[in-house]
Amino acid sequence: MDNRQIAQELVRYAEYLEAREANLYRVRAYRKAAETVQGLERPLADLVATAGRSGLEELPGIGSHLSYTLEELVRTGEFRVQNSEGSKIDAERLLRSVSGVGPRLARQIHAELGIASLEELEVAAHDGRLRSLGIGPKRLRGIREALAGRFARYRSAAPVRDEPNVAELLAIDQAYRSRAEAETLPTIAPRRFNPNLEPWLPIFETEQGRWHYRVLFSNTALAHRLGRTRDWVVAYFDDGISSGQRTIVTESRGDLGGRRVVRGREQECRVHYGLAHPVSRAVPCKTQSEDEDRLASLGASN
Repeated sequence: MDNRQIAQELVRYAEYLEAREANLYRVRAYRKAAETVQGLERPLADLVATAGRSGLEELPGIGSHLSYTLEELVRTGEFRVQNSEGSKIDAERLLRSVSGVGPRLARQIHAELGIASLEELEVAAHDGRLRSLGIGPKRLRGIREALAGRFARYRSAAPVRDEPNVAELLAIDQAYRSRAEAETLPTIAPRRFNPNLEPWLPIFETEQGRWHYRVLFSNTALAHRLGRTRDWVVAYFDDGISSGQRTIVTESRGDLGGRRVVRGREQECRVHYGLAHPVSRAVPCKTQSEDEDRLASLGASN
């Protein structure tokens, strides 16, 4: 199996675990592993051949359980996990986990459309294939909303108790977009809204102070519908204790119009740009000069 196929298997199993309401961090671990595998510059099979499981465990986010699964995929093509639950995915059960999809419809979707994952279901909910099965507008809208909520829970899997300051987020955003435009970042092939599995989505990982960042363009249904997939940037951050994500966009209205803005922290952005007086916050914003220094350090260290 090549890296893309292996990543697909990991994502499918993550979806299956989520449908069974498994531990959220376990779900995230499989998704993270899929992104790691997809972003590798060499075939995973080569790594297994030269370094075995110990080499796999040196990859970001890959521990002993995941290294076992990856090695089995490479050597046998079979998906196996180190627990008693087994690893066979029931596609119809997975589809039934979505509000609005009952047993009969799940069988129909799986049998007639060949859909076996939630990401494939979301694409079909937007490209007309679900309508072709006779699903009405109200039910279709409910399925879309249920899927959007499911993916949102993954994107905001952990409560945010602390965050990077606005200046740092904006600096990370600019570094990512600059490198994406210059085509110097590795790219992954997202399953959502990407039927040909083209590796179009640049991914950027960096450490800044206490925070580890993973940054990529938004691949949500709304971003595609509004044509904002090259504008909306999602920054995931984690320091080992606190984790979360923020979306950075180009504001289109008001006093912040035309500026990059961290959604949900607009007032702090006004302070950052000198449009408002500072407000009290546990983590103060940096000055523009500090922001520029951080941008310079990003370019030098990555």
